[in-house]
Amino acid sequence: MVNLRPFFSQSSMRLGDREIITHGLQKQFWSDLYHRCMTVTWPVFFLLIGLAFLVLNAFFAGLYQLGQHPIANQLPPDFRGAFFFSVETIATVGYGDMHPQTLYGHLVATVEIFWGMMSIALITGVMFARFSRPHARIVFSRHPVVRQVDGQTVLMMRAANARQNVIVDANARLRLLRQETSREGFRIRRIYDLQLVRDEHPMFVLSWTVMHVIDESSPLHGMTPETLATYQSSLILSLDGTDETTTQTMRSRHNFDHSLIRWQHAYADLLYTDENGQQHVDYAQLDEIYPLAESEQATG
Repeated sequence: MVNLRPFFSQSSMRLGDREIITHGLQKQFWSDLYHRCMTVTWPVFFLLIGLAFLVLNAFFAGLYQLGQHPIANQLPPDFRGAFFFSVETIATVGYGDMHPQTLYGHLVATVEIFWGMMSIALITGVMFARFSRPHARIVFSRHPVVRQVDGQTVLMMRAANARQNVIVDANARLRLLRQETSREGFRIRRIYDLQLVRDEHPMFVLSWTVMHVIDESSPLHGMTPETLATYQSSLILSLDGTDETTTQTMRSRHNFDHSLIRWQHAYADLLYTDENGQQHVDYAQLDEIYPLAESEQATG
């Protein structure tokens, strides 16, 4: 017998810029339907609702057709008329032209109205949940950089608030994730907290450069691009705060693979002043970096 379980249990997920294939999880469509409705895109969501609407009405139209003229004034007098009557019934519209005229027709209509009320309530709830769910429009620079600042080696990452409103009391947390092997040969992925120069921002409006000093107490002390690759290291930056407009808690997270870290590089300035003294913020420069000259590397 052919084992089809690996075929049906395979799926994929993204961790930062890397795609990971997962196996062995039992997938059932109805087991996590709410999560699926919340995570699919809006076009797919509306397409699924439309398909469910057509299938449900076609099912009840078929039930009406099984009876002996259960619908009065059915027009057209075939499946199409039963389908249109089902649409009016499930939506509780009731134009008054077509209506049930037999006990069988009333029973089917009763069941359909019950399902219609339940469906409308569920779809309305999911629609509201999707629409009202807070989305943090925080964008992250593609590359972390390591450079000298005030004579210290500093890891820097830059984030920007694309919504350009105020995120009150924003908090940042930076963690190092790397693969290690114990003395017994046991492989384990360990997480280390990286202390930030400032982990709070009272008003996150435009941009925020998060910095971690790589000193003797840092888990990154003595690390090189080669050792980071050996440990399969990655950085996880998490930001959260309160949206001043909606008073909702906003959260955003980004994963940086070790290969994205640029050593002895610096970020291009986002802020500049024109000839009229007007200040500008150019978000197109968010990912722009440049290598430091040897003098800048030594003196910061």
